[in-house]
Amino acid sequence: MKNAKTVIGMLALAGVTALAGCSGMSQRDKNTAIGAGVGAVGGAALTGGSALGTVGGAAVGGVIGNQVDRKR
Repeated sequence: MKNAKTVIGMLALAGVTALAGCSGMSQRDKNTAIGAGVGAVGGAALTGGSALGTVGGAAVGGVIGNQVDRKR
């Protein structure tokens, strides 16, 4: 029981820290980070958890996220 409380506390702290870190980011930076996260999850899912698939998905997702809503 003590370990579960510690893990929950650490996860909560990590979540708050991650959200606070995004406060100074531009919209384009946020889109890039979201794209990289979604791409990593998608890459991992499509390749069965392969590290190469996860990194590749993150790279492609980051590029796509960076280009979203870009003025031409």
